[in-house]
Order: sequence, then C-alpha cells, then structure tokens
Amino acid sequence: MYNIRVEKISENIPRHKHLHFTAAFVPVCRFRFVGPLIMMLIFLSSCTVTAEDLTCSQLPQLMEAFQANHYAMKSTTQEIRQHAVDQMIKRLDPSKTLLYESDLEKLKEFLTDLFVSAEKGNCASLNPVYNLLVARAQENEAIVKKILGPDFRLDIMAVLNINIDKRPYPKTLEEKQGLLKKIVQFQNENLLLSGIDQATAKNKQIHRYELQTKRVIEQNPTQLITSAAEAFALALDPHTSYLPPKDYEDLQIDMKLSLEGIGALLSSDTGFTIIEELIPGGGAEKTGLLKPKDKIIAVAQDWEAPVDVIDMDMRDVISMIRGKKGTKVTLTILRQSDRRNRFDVTIIRDKIDVKDQEAKITYEMRKVNGRQYRFGVIDLPKFYGGEKGGKSSYEDVKKLLAGARRQRVDGIVLNLSRNGGGLLDEAVRLAGLFIGNGCIVAVKDSKGQVAILSNGLAAPVKEVDKQSISLGSVEDPRALYMGPLVVLTSRLSASASEIVAGALQDYRRAVIVGADHTYGKGSVQAVLKLPLELGAMKVTTGLYFLPGGKSTQKTGVIADVRLPGWFLSEDIGEAAQDYPLPAQAIEPFLDARGKDAPQWKTVDEPLIANIISKSQSRVAKDAKFAKIIKDNKEAADKKGIIQLDDFRKTMKKEGAGIEKKTRSEQREKAREQYVPFVNESVNILLDIVRLTDSEPS
Repeated sequence: MYNIRVEKISENIPRHKHLHFTAAFVPVCRFRFVGPLIMMLIFLSSCTVTAEDLTCSQLPQLMEAFQANHYAMKSTTQEIRQHAVDQMIKRLDPSKTLLYESDLEKLKEFLTDLFVSAEKGNCASLNPVYNLLVARAQENEAIVKKILGPDFRLDIMAVLNINIDKRPYPKTLEEKQGLLKKIVQFQNENLLLSGIDQATAKNKQIHRYELQTKRVIEQNPTQLITSAAEAFALALDPHTSYLPPKDYEDLQIDMKLSLEGIGALLSSDTGFTIIEELIPGGGAEKTGLLKPKDKIIAVAQDWEAPVDVIDMDMRDVISMIRGKKGTKVTLTILRQSDRRNRFDVTIIRDKIDVKDQEAKITYEMRKVNGRQYRFGVIDLPKFYGGEKGGKSSYEDVKKLLAGARRQRVDGIVLNLSRNGGGLLDEAVRLAGLFIGNGCIVAVKDSKGQVAILSNGLAAPVKEVDKQSISLGSVEDPRALYMGPLVVLTSRLSASASEIVAGALQDYRRAVIVGADHTYGKGSVQAVLKLPLELGAMKVTTGLYFLPGGKSTQKTGVIADVRLPGWFLSEDIGEAAQDYPLPAQAIEPFLDARGKDAPQWKTVDEPLIANIISKSQSRVAKDAKFAKIIKDNKEAADKKGIIQLDDFRKTMKKEGAGIEKKTRSEQREKAREQYVPFVNESVNILLDIVRLTDSEPS
C-alpha cells in the first residue's frame, strides 16, 4: 500500500517561491481522513508505473479528493468552475502582456468545457489553449525584436501602469505593441543601471523573450493538466493548492530550514544559472574555487557525463544540483574576467542549515533619569522545525530567552513582523514560553468538531461543538519568561504568527504593536503526500480560533498600538485574496487555564491608552516615520503609474548601478526598513516598564 502522509501546517505560503534546495520531510501532526484517503489510494494505486506529470485520467479523482477533504467546498458548483477558469487564465498570462481581450472569451469557452469534461478524464480542450498561447508568445517575441531594432531610442517620458490587476488586456495589436514598448523601456533601463552597455542590454532582452517562447512551447498540453489542477485548487480558497513534485520539495525545505546540497543561492539571468551567494560552511564555499556571479553552464552527476544547462529552466538546473549528503556533483563554471575562464568544480553535497530564517536576538539599551535599561529583541521570521534532532523555532527561542534572563533584560520584543507562519506545533509550544500552562488555539473541522491545543495541564471546558483538549508537554517553570512583553506585527504576519500574537493578546499578556491588523489567515491546511512522485495536495481542512473565541480569518489580530505601515497595505491580507473563507466564532476557552493566577502583570486598557498617547507623540516627531508616511502618500497618489525618468532617479538614489550589491548587502538594506518599527517597539516596552514599575524577570 502507498504511504500517504498528512502534515498539518499553518502558514501563508507564496505560490511561486524560488527556493533552491531539498531534504526529506518528516510529518508534524497526523490527522485521520479515512474515507477520502482510501478513495485516493484506490485511484492512484491503479497506476502501475512511476509518474512525474499528472495525467488527465488522474485529474477527476484528484478534484474529488480536494473536495472530500476541504473544510467547506464539498462539490463542484458552477461558481467553482468559473473560479477555476479565472484562475487558469491568471496563471497563463499573469502580466496581461500575452493575450488580447478578445482571446479571453475563447479561453473561457475552452476552459469551461475543460473543467466539465475533466471530471470524465477528458482534457482535449487544452489543445486549442496551448496553440493560442504558442501563437501569442511567438507574436510577442517578434514585436520585441522589432522594438529593439536599429531605430530603438530611450524614452524617458514612457509611463507604465504596474498595477496589473487594474491594467486591462490589450484590445488590438497596436495596443499590445504600445504596452510591450513601455515594458521594454523599463527593462532596458534596469539593465543599463546594472552597468552593462546598450547593445548588451538589447541582446539580453531579445534572449529573454526567446526564452519565454521556448518555455511556452515546452509547456505542452499534457503539462497544462498540472496548471488545470493548480487552478482548480485555487478556486476553492486562496490556500488550497496542488503541489507538483518540485513545489513539494520547496515546502519541505521551507519548513525545516535545512537542506542537502552544495550550499549556494542561485538566480537566473538570460538563460544562465548564476551563483548569487555562497553559504558559509557549505560545500561550494569549501572548494575555495567559486565566487558570486559565476555562471553554471553544465552539471554532471558522479561518474556521469555533463549536461548542458544553458537556457534550461532554473528549477530543472536546481533539481540536478540537489542530492543526498555525501554524493558528488560537478559544475562547469564560466567566469567573466579579463578573459572568459571556463573550469570544472566537484562538490560534495552536505547538510546545511539555512541561517536567514533562524530566530535571533539583539539587545537595545535605553537610559532614562540615570538608569540604564536593557531590552532583548527576538526576531523570528517563521515557525520552523519538524525533524527530530533538527532545527526548532521553539527550542531556539527558548535558548534565546535563557540568554536574555542571564543578561537581566528589562523586557522582550518578539518581532513577528516578517513571520508568514509555519508549523502549528512550534507556535503553540512557543506561546507557552510566555504564559505557561494554557490553551492556545482551537481548530474546527468540517464536521463542527473543535480540538483545543494546550500547553501543559488545562481545566475542562464547557462542551460546545464537541470540544476536546489536546494537552502539550509541561514547560519547566525556569524556562518561562514572565516579564514585560511587546509583540511587533505587520500585514505580513500570518497564520501561526497570528495565533501566537492573538493568544498573547487574549490573555492580556503582551502589547501588540504594528500595522492596523495582521494578514488574516485563519485557516488550517493539511499536506497530503501523493504516491507515484506526483507531489502533494495542500487542502484547507478547518479554521483556527483564538482563546477569546474569535477567528483570525480575514480580520487578523488588531494592533493595540498602531504604527504607520512601511508599505501600502490595501492589497495585502486575506480579505484581498480571491475567494477567502468567511470568519466565524466559537465559545471562548480562556477559562481552560483553570484557577492558576497569571504570573505576569496583565495589560489593561488604561495602560494601553497611556502607551498609545506616548507612542503617537514620538512617531509625530520621528523623521524616519515622516518619510515613510510621505513615501506612502506619494505612492498612493500615483495609483500604480510610474514614469521612466522617475524610475531611473529612484533606482540611482537607492544605489542601483554598476556597484551592484551582494545578496547579503541587499538583505541588510532590507532589514534597515524595519529599524524605526523595532526602535519604537523598544520605546513602547520602556513605557510599559516605567508605567508598571516592573522588575526584571
């Protein structure tokens, strides 16, 4: 029998991530979906060969399996088919540069027929779809080559609408030519700012569109079946998705923060796979032969002939480079120097920890009336873990808190402003470090059953919707932190980070500081690994509820102290996604802590009101916040319209150009934008300490 694993996750996972490594994935939680899983076993075990591409005959059963496991969508309605058609069109032409407005009616007819006939294993409607895409890609390539001909001139007055959602499809050939001309102008300027000459910039752009045509042609009607499965999944809700094998590998890596590979970050540029950065301690760095900007032009497995990877899709190149610990891979490198230098490098693959996403702590000092205050700022970009003996966000934060106590900190800022979620178990255990025993989150399934996840012992709760409590391990009291606490959030804080922030808010344990509210992803996803190397399906199986009984779905966690956003946020959040599930509420379960009195000084409304007043006064005088507010207003006034001359000035001001920053420098620059928000969070923490006269914990 095939082994179908069900892994419960809690994260706002982007659909097209560029992750570059792989490792085995270990289940985190196990759910029982007996009926649907048996049905999937029957449908997939009927195949006797190993497959990597989804076939049309498998599509009906996959669609049924999505609905059998989904929290709310249990049958294929006309509305779901229409959603699937719309999602498919978005996937086929996400930039609205390929298709004409008149093409949409043809595609809608073909794709509507597809999602009806696919239920019977018939995908013939994909043939005319494929033919249309190839014709339009070839047309775009010809248009761009003409634009970049001898008469090409830079037009600094060119204006482009970069808000694709509000940009219409071109109606005529003339309109498409005009749109592509504007896009080419901006692409050309970006290349010039990177330090290359005009002739090279033109050749790179032409090659880019040639590659786009090649990619479309390679995506034959059979491979479009995968796109249909992905579109159908997205039609159910924003977080349900079909994960082809490569996407499933990416998810595995993302959850564990570990990989088995060569230890390099890669990018793609005009057909070349380029080494962007060498990870310290990785196999690539240990050779002493590789440098950033080296181009990988061929890949050879141990004892096998090299394979030319120029113009190959980067994800295929990455799949060739990935491999088990201890195995060898040989890269053929092209280095641009005084002369073109070509050489081979053999690397032993090894296990590497991805450091960027690990929890880290820094210390901030404040001096008031002669007294020195020390605060710890814990930055946690995601809730990672899942492998026995491997990385764990809970264990890492636990160690950081122990170090902070040795430093005798006066308070802690938990920075979740970049945290898109992660593993639920890690989030529940981590919340326990700040409240001790207590119920953290409830999960409601499609049958109305509610399971409450708790840290340590918990008192019985009144039975509502068949509630049950799942008890976690009891934390050593010496590991707990009960001092002043601020949680920094943003519109990017999603799912598991919302559970932690919301639980700490409901228990009046912490002051929540940040944007107006968090992302608003309050749904549960289970990842079902498919046999035959078909990848996995991620399906929404329930909703999360905070101890106060409210769901974070769509509304998120409302900040106690609101700071100006560092980006325009109208289109960021669950409510802005396609087909989000509605919010719900259940009976509160705060009383499940029992009779234990809080070990911390609770956050009350008078304290928050006082803090808000002080924070607003500081923010109004802060030059960095003033610039953020000004930049946001200017961006909002432009409504997605940008002029080439403004683009050039902005890029030069931000340091684009010949001296292009390394990936590490780019990350450091990105972190700088968070500085005013972290600083103000520390200031708010100081207010809390002084207003409550707390002693160090």
